[in-house]
Amino acid sequence: MSVKISAADVKKLRETTGAGMMDCKKALVEAEGDFDKAIEILRKKGQKIAAKRADRESSEGVAITKISEDNTFGVAIVLACETDFVAKNDSYKQLAAEFVDVAFNCKTKEEFLAADFGGMTVAEKLIEQTGVIGEKIDITSFERIEAPYVGAYTHVGKIAAMVGLTSSVDNADVLTKDLAMQAASMGATTLSYKDFDPAYVASETEARIAAIIKDNEELGRLGKTLKNVPQFVSRLQLTDEALAQAEEAAKEQLKSEGKPEQIWDKILPGKMERFVSDNTTLDQEQALLDQKFIKDEKKTVAEYVKSYGEVEVQNFVRVTLG
Repeated sequence: MSVKISAADVKKLRETTGAGMMDCKKALVEAEGDFDKAIEILRKKGQKIAAKRADRESSEGVAITKISEDNTFGVAIVLACETDFVAKNDSYKQLAAEFVDVAFNCKTKEEFLAADFGGMTVAEKLIEQTGVIGEKIDITSFERIEAPYVGAYTHVGKIAAMVGLTSSVDNADVLTKDLAMQAASMGATTLSYKDFDPAYVASETEARIAAIIKDNEELGRLGKTLKNVPQFVSRLQLTDEALAQAEEAAKEQLKSEGKPEQIWDKILPGKMERFVSDNTTLDQEQALLDQKFIKDEKKTVAEYVKSYGEVEVQNFVRVTLG
């Protein structure tokens, strides 16, 4: 004897699981009206789909943050999927918001994935939703920071950044938003050049110089202006000796150009500033405080932070799709 499945039962299951109407009806029929059994049927369907799509690339999705009311900590996650079509769906955005609410109370990604989400773990919910949506759904990023003041910025749901300050100064909300926007848009990977591993800097120096030399071969063949080949790529390499040698080289150049020695003091600062700029490209690309400030490129991010008084950047994180 078949059990009659009401529209109300289907609606309830749909609201509980997010599955499609027909999938909910089929699950209820198979479960002979047993609601919990129907949920389990849909969950197993999700496991099968998840296994089939495990190797798929989930490079789309939603990046989202949540900051505590007292601005002392925050979390950022990326709920990834396979297509932009799914990522733009309002129900998917709502799912990301529900996930970040759970993540808010977790310290690590492992703790988050094991946390309760409506009677199942977050990891189980991801599998269930893979079955519901029909795409690989995954948490590809989980970050949490704590500081005396934390602020965030999210760029169109695709890149999110959080910044922590050493103190809650006046207009800390403006400062952290600007800094998080800087981190989101310019892709810094570390706070300062001082954080770089010397071996990494040495490797980057060799690679970057080789790339410029190769470019210059082509530019020379085309009769175009050659790029300047730097000696260094980071302030980490600009020792007192290196700077002194650069200044001596600049003086020799002024002398060879016939510039009067009495005006060297006016010219040398500009030449040394150019030398530092040309020889710190790694810092400018990857170190947040050493980048040009996107809202005023006449100053560095570090100089912008100083304009707020006795405060420093304590930490920052950045999450993005892909």
